[in-house]
Amino acid sequence: MAEALLDLPPLPEFKGRPGWEFTDLTGLDLEAFEPAAPGDAGEPLLEAPGPGDPGGATVTSLTEAREHHPELVERYLGSVVPSDDPFVARNDSAWEGGLFVHVPRGVRVEGPLVRTAATGADGTALNHRTLIVLEEGAEAELWEQFVSSDGDGETLFNGVTEIVVGPNAVLRYVSAQGLSEKSWIFGTQRAVVDRDGSLEWVALGFGSGRGKVRMETQLRGQGAQARVTGAYAGRGRQHLDFHTTQEHAAPNTTSDLAFRGVLNGRASAVWRGMIKVDPGAQQTDAFQESRNLLLSKRAHADAIPGLEIEANDVRCTHAAAIAQIDREQLFYLMTHGLRREQATRLVIDGFLQALVDRFAEGPLREAVSGALERRLEAVLTG
Repeated sequence: MAEALLDLPPLPEFKGRPGWEFTDLTGLDLEAFEPAAPGDAGEPLLEAPGPGDPGGATVTSLTEAREHHPELVERYLGSVVPSDDPFVARNDSAWEGGLFVHVPRGVRVEGPLVRTAATGADGTALNHRTLIVLEEGAEAELWEQFVSSDGDGETLFNGVTEIVVGPNAVLRYVSAQGLSEKSWIFGTQRAVVDRDGSLEWVALGFGSGRGKVRMETQLRGQGAQARVTGAYAGRGRQHLDFHTTQEHAAPNTTSDLAFRGVLNGRASAVWRGMIKVDPGAQQTDAFQESRNLLLSKRAHADAIPGLEIEANDVRCTHAAAIAQIDREQLFYLMTHGLRREQATRLVIDGFLQALVDRFAEGPLREAVSGALERRLEAVLTG
């Protein structure tokens, strides 16, 4: 394995490369992880209403797609995420299996498609690759979750996700991870949305001990829109790092991003967001926010919004907040007969409800709400 790593770009140095100032890679020895064999699915994060019916869509492993649909894989694989990143380069050279979803022009997939990828045994690395392509006028909903088959093992998960949303296509995509809290996670996820296309993207970050997940959305066609919702909940010494980008590359595009996190113990989290408006992308409407609720005095969060605007007819706003639970709120609730534990839970539920309210009534809203409730129980009691 050491010989295979010689030709790959070096890993970023802590505080030596922009974007890596908060996540220390000291102690990460890639050579210590053996390639993972397919693992048994661990505890699912999302309760699905049913398996979903692919209908006229192709839903298979990326390995099989490369064999049976080479023209599609060759056209799209590597077209969205550049391979010069050190973790993407390692994924390029090592992925197996993976997930391929292709929805032809005008096809509407009924119900959410749910797929789970599980890491292997302790001391193994899983390089997972996902490629999602919706042609013009297609519509689909995909829930993808990453879990550990060994709930207490130290593993490495290196995932790359490429999403193509064609003209007038609609995709709802959920990426949820509940890896072992001893594991490393590195995720590079990027979507491109064409003319009048729509992407609703949901990210849930509950597991892993250290790592970094990057989520980038490029609105490259006029009238494209994206709605990105993220939630994370950490405990113990977990460190969660998210880096999001909303790139407006065409006129009359809209993006709306909201992240919320709950941290207990000595857990820490970083959210760094960037709204980028390219030259000529007039009539851009973009918003981003990050809000964190700290449940202990030793928990820590950093929220860093950013704007890079090269057009003059735009509306771009951002907001960030980090706070402990409001003592006055607790006092008010306790004076009405609630115990402190009940009052605390009620305040946290209200904090997270703002994210749940971003979803329409239906399976997605119910699944996200249930996943948040179960994770919050673990954070409060663990």
